[in-house]
This record gives sequence, structure tokens and C-alpha cells, in this order.
Amino acid sequence: MQDLDLKVTERTEALEREMAERIRVEDSLRQAQKMEAAGQLAAGIAHDFNNLLTIIQGHISLLLASAKSGMNSADSLKQISFAAERAASLTRQLLVFSRKEVEQCISLNLNHVLTDAGALLHRVIGEHIELQLSLSDTPANLKADENNLSQVIMNLATNARDAMPEGGVLKLTTSIEALDTESARRHPQSRAGSFVCLSVSDTGCGMDSATLTRIFEPFFKTKEIGKGTGIGLATVYGIVQQHHG
Repeated sequence: MQDLDLKVTERTEALEREMAERIRVEDSLRQAQKMEAAGQLAAGIAHDFNNLLTIIQGHISLLLASAKSGMNSADSLKQISFAAERAASLTRQLLVFSRKEVEQCISLNLNHVLTDAGALLHRVIGEHIELQLSLSDTPANLKADENNLSQVIMNLATNARDAMPEGGVLKLTTSIEALDTESARRHPQSRAGSFVCLSVSDTGCGMDSATLTRIFEPFFKTKEIGKGTGIGLATVYGIVQQHHG
């Protein structure tokens, strides 16, 4: 009788583990489907918006070429052009997030990409934040679109900066990580093998659990109105997905 009770207990625990695993996988799949639907919406908006911007920028170029009414008019046109360029940058990020932009993947060493981006990163985060690079001894080789990879780094650095208004430390770390079959099974979107890992950490204010569940949603943001687009981390998500990360 004792053996039977033990078997029942073991089977019950096994079923509970299986159920918990099934719920976790289903939640992960639902999140992936949610992101895919949002990506399709973003792609439609981006294409339509980009068509309008092409017209705006074309006419601005004509006006700038023929402007004869003095500096004030020319300066205003330049400001309009600058705003249109920023809007165009937003559409590129939307296309990246929606995975509709064509990649140009080449062989890269992520360590070199981070080292080369160092000077620009210092300008992005400001003098009040210390930048630390901890790079792997082994070359962090991968195939990636260099522009998209740089976009990931800049978006994460910008978010870190905004979380440390009084200053702090931003640390970027590269390493080579191996995922075995069991590790891959626990993460439905991963696969077994050897991978380059980029870790970004900061000493900022962090976020609560409710925010954490929504950080990759397009247009979700915690900043006040007029600051941020809410597309930065969604773009990071899209680029990582494009690169099968």
C-alpha cells in the first residue's frame, strides 16, 4: 500500500510538472503570435507612411534648390527636412520590427562592432554615465546585418541612459554560450548549439514585473508624453528574431 501511495505521489508530481511546462509553452506561443500580429500592423503603417514621406522629401528638395526668399525660408525647409528624416528613421525601425526589411548579413566579430561603436555610444549616453566593455577572449563571430546590429546596441544604450538620469554604469558583455538540448527545450524559440551572447546591463531604476511583460510591445512606453516613440525595444526584438536569436 505504501508503494502504491508513493507511485501515486510521484505520478501526481510528474503531471503537475508537465502541466506547468505546457502552460509556460502556451504562454510563450501566445506572446509570439501577439508580436507577429503587431508586426503585421506595423508593416502596413510603415509602408503607407514611407510613401507619404517620399513625396514630402521630394518637394522639400525642390524648394530648397529654388529658394530665393532669404535664410528664414531656407532654415524652415531644413527643419522640415530634418523632421521628415526622423520620421523615415521611425519607419525603418517599424519595418525591422515587422521583419519586412531585407537583411544584408555578413560575417562579423561582435567584439569589433562594439569597440567601433564605443565613441558614438559615449556621445549617446553622455559624460555622466560610465561605459564598460567586457569582451570575450574568443572572437565573437556571427553572421548579421551590421546596421541592424548597431541599431540594437544604440536602442539598448538609449534606454539605459534614460533609466540613469543621475548617472551610473552601462556595461556591455560578450560571451560564447552553448545551449544543450534540455536548455533549448525550456525555451521554445531557441535551439541547441553554440551562440554569441550579448548582455547589456545598467545601474538604473529597473522596472516592475508588469512593465517587464510588455517591454517588446510596439508603442508601449513608460516615458511621459512627447518623449520616446515606444518602438525602440520592439525594434530590438524584431532584429533579434530576424537573426534567429
